[in-house]
Amino acid sequence: MQVSVSEANAGQGPAAHQVSAFLERRREQIAQRWADAALFRTVFTVSRDEAVEAGRAVLAALAAVAASERLDDIRAPGFEAVRDQLGRMAASRARTGIDPEGVAGEVAALRTPAVELLRAEFEDPDSPEAHECLVALTVLMGTLRLVVMETTLSAGEALIARQREQLHEVATPVIKLWDSTVAVPLIGTLDSARSQVVMESLLNAIVAERARYAILDITGVPTVDSLVAQHLMKTVAAARLMGAECIVSGIRPAIAQTIVHLGIDLGTVITRASLADALAYALSRQGVEIAPLRAADPADAGAR
Repeated sequence: MQVSVSEANAGQGPAAHQVSAFLERRREQIAQRWADAALFRTVFTVSRDEAVEAGRAVLAALAAVAASERLDDIRAPGFEAVRDQLGRMAASRARTGIDPEGVAGEVAALRTPAVELLRAEFEDPDSPEAHECLVALTVLMGTLRLVVMETTLSAGEALIARQREQLHEVATPVIKLWDSTVAVPLIGTLDSARSQVVMESLLNAIVAERARYAILDITGVPTVDSLVAQHLMKTVAAARLMGAECIVSGIRPAIAQTIVHLGIDLGTVITRASLADALAYALSRQGVEIAPLRAADPADAGAR
C-alpha cells in the first residue's frame, strides 16, 4: 500500500489515537509475533521471554508516540524509553555482519504482524476509517525504522570516537628512561586531538614519576609544519609549568630545513638530534656520567 504525504498527515488525528489504543490492547499478541521476527529472535537467543518483553516495551513506546499525535517525529518523547534498547539491538545485529540496510529491513518487517491484527479489528478492512488507521500505523512504523537507524549511526560514531581516543592513547606511551626522566616517542601525524592526549599523558607522568626532565622524541613524525611546531611549544611550556625541563629530540636534517624555511623559532627549546643524545643530556644535568664499557683484557680473562 503506497502512502502519500497528504494521506499520512491526514491520519495523524483521530486515527492516531485509535492506533494508540489498538497497540495497547493488542500489545501482548503483537509482542508474541515479534518475538519470532528476525530482529528479536536473533538478538534475544537465550530466552524467548526476553524477546517478548522487549517487544512489549517497544509497543508501549509506539502507543505513547501515537497518543501524542507525533507519528512522524523521531524526537517524540515516547521513543526515549526504548532508544537505548533499539540501539543495542541494532548493534547486536551489526556485529553479526548485517549492514544498516539489512537492519532497516528487519525493522520494516515488524509492520506486517501489526497490520494484520489491525485490519482484523474492522468489519470492513477497506473502509475509510480502517484506511486512515492503516496509514497512521504505517507512518508510525516508518518513524520507528528511522529512530533505529539514527540510533545505530550515533552509536557507530560514538564507537569510532572511543576507538580513535584509545588509539591515540596507545600511540603515545610515556616511558620512564631513568630516575626523574621520562620520554614520549611520537609516531605519525600530530593533530589537535592527539596533541592534547600527548600533553595530558606527559603531564600526568611528570607528576607520577616526579620527573625533572621530559623528552619529546619526534623521530617518527613524518613532517613538521607550523601547527605541529605550535603543539610542541605548548607541550614544552606546560611541562615547564610542572617544573620539568623539556627536550625535543629526533629532529632530522629535512625537518630542520623545514623549520628554518617556515621561520619557526625554537630558540627557547632544548633540542637534540636523537633520543640517545637527549637522554645523555638529561643524565649529565643530573650528574650522571656515561662511559663506554672497557673491553675485557685477555690477561684478566686468563686469570679468572
